[in-house]
Amino acid sequence: MNQPSLFSRIIKGEIPAHKIYEDQRTLAFLDIHPVQPGHALIVTKTEADRLEDLGDEDYAALMDSTRKVMRRLRQVLGCERVCLKVEGFDVPHVHVHAIPCQRAADFWNRPDEGEPDHAALAAMADRLRF
Repeated sequence: MNQPSLFSRIIKGEIPAHKIYEDQRTLAFLDIHPVQPGHALIVTKTEADRLEDLGDEDYAALMDSTRKVMRRLRQVLGCERVCLKVEGFDVPHVHVHAIPCQRAADFWNRPDEGEPDHAALAAMADRLRF
């Protein structure tokens, strides 16, 4: 990677984000085009393009943080499940999508690609932050 990814710029504070969790190796923040309210992204602070390229410690930290965020989403939002997606086509930086769902169809909704509703995202981040 020649330039820092969008997520690396968020981690460095160069781009604002609606953060809900952070530790030494990972950061979780809300997706600006959520599939469902509370849709979060969990990223590694180490920039890697593919999940399988992560070192063991970063991989373990990502999975641990993902589980923490999943539990938090269920606790605060009362959703039936938190579904996960790891694909990495839009941003070449390892990340996990955690999507609160009441039913399977909720996972497949297409997000609105219009202007992000930052007021709604900020309010949701305030509810979810831990």
